[in-house]
Amino acid sequence: MKPALCLALAGLAVLAAPARAADDVDPGRALYEARCGGCHALAADRVGPRHAGVLGRKAGSIAGFAYSPALARSQIVWTEESLERWLRDPEALVPGQRMNFRVGDADERRRIVEYLSRNR
Repeated sequence: MKPALCLALAGLAVLAAPARAADDVDPGRALYEARCGGCHALAADRVGPRHAGVLGRKAGSIAGFAYSPALARSQIVWTEESLERWLRDPEALVPGQRMNFRVGDADERRRIVEYLSRNR
């Protein structure tokens, strides 16, 4: 291949890479990992319970996970609305729960909930 053609193809690859990378970015995933990933994972219990399939699940219902008594008896079923309220202020939603973490920004909460809704 001619050197000029190689340079042109390399230049096109460099120009195309940022566009491809921007399409691959999931802000909900990044926020989930940054805000929730220290204690939670999608597929495994950690300090907090796993989150895959959380929408539609009754709060405090994963067998073998040590939930707070308050959350276990809450009767909440996780919906987009209840998750948003939980992330905004868990203690206001379920007094006596043990998750002492809030996501103060409404847009960040929305993106995290959207991410979780895609990971059923």
